[in-house]
Amino acid sequence: MRTVRVVGFGSGPDQLTAEAVAALRASAYVVAADKGGDKGGDAGGGDPLLAVRRAVCEAVGLPLVAVPDPARDRRPADTTAYGDAVAAWHEARVAAYEQVLRERPGDPAFLVWGDPSLYDSTLRVVDRLRDRLALAVEVVPGIAAPQLLAARHRIVLHEVGRPVLVTTGRRLAEAVAAGHDNVVVMLDGHLTCAGLGLEEWSLWWGANLGTPSEEIVAGRLGEVLDDVRTARRRAVEGAGWVMDTYLLRGPG
Repeated sequence: MRTVRVVGFGSGPDQLTAEAVAALRASAYVVAADKGGDKGGDAGGGDPLLAVRRAVCEAVGLPLVAVPDPARDRRPADTTAYGDAVAAWHEARVAAYEQVLRERPGDPAFLVWGDPSLYDSTLRVVDRLRDRLALAVEVVPGIAAPQLLAARHRIVLHEVGRPVLVTTGRRLAEAVAAGHDNVVVMLDGHLTCAGLGLEEWSLWWGANLGTPSEEIVAGRLGEVLDDVRTARRRAVEGAGWVMDTYLLRGPG
């Protein structure tokens, strides 16, 4: 039986754990989505995130198979439409990856930014592949963005005896309305916190953590928003992409 390995790689070759390196070297190739689209795709360098995965593969001497990523509706009308759009996108990815795995022998691997446990669809896609093909599945953890955020700011994500909620920018307003006052926010391309009247909350923010284009900002939200926006632009200019994560904590 073939084994598919889902490997968290943090944010690049420098963050590979020894376990991740061993898992990749036991694999035959890496399958990765190419989101370059009309910008040139893999061959033209249109997907800078794919380039990072390629650097990881080169670090362990493993070939990368780039698969054009199916189109996705990123502006659905409501929560139900969003779920339907994601489900359709996942199904299209499954079909594309299934074709690759049927055509190529050997054990494949999938690289996951950060850790596979947080806001990543790869395990859901691999579960569907396992249902269609004779596959065993191994998962290797990686260094997640909230871990890097805490390390860079030298903080603990939760106060003594208190919880921390991890959510997305899309769900931040809902979390605040529900009374959560210690929140790690991921996947927030619109800096949602800026429009929720949280100016007195404390913010610890980071972008492209663990990479050469890393940026961090901390302070009262109302006082550092302009700094965050400026730092975010620098991150995009430096890397061609941006992934930011932040901790919001209410006063007191």
